[in-house]
Amino acid sequence: MKVLLLLAAAVCISTAMINESGENCLCQHTRNGTDGMDLKDLQIYPATIFCNKVEIVVTTGAGHRYCLNHRAKAVKAIVLQILRSRRSIKPSQSS
Repeated sequence: MKVLLLLAAAVCISTAMINESGENCLCQHTRNGTDGMDLKDLQIYPATIFCNKVEIVVTTGAGHRYCLNHRAKAVKAIVLQILRSRRSIKPSQSS
């Protein structure tokens, strides 16, 4: 009887853990663009075992943080523009 009770408890705990995996994301709501916001910072968080989505978080000049929809066309364009500008900046040579 105790073994059966212990087995039932283990199944319940395992099921709860499986259902919660991938659900601990930073972003609950996303925007499809920046609407001309003055962007100060952009952070990209890859999918993990805790959150099964790619998350893009921007910080505005006023300090507000927003999550962007990584599948939106406008967001993809912003990310590409930032990545291209970072590639074009070459480190200065020091002597």
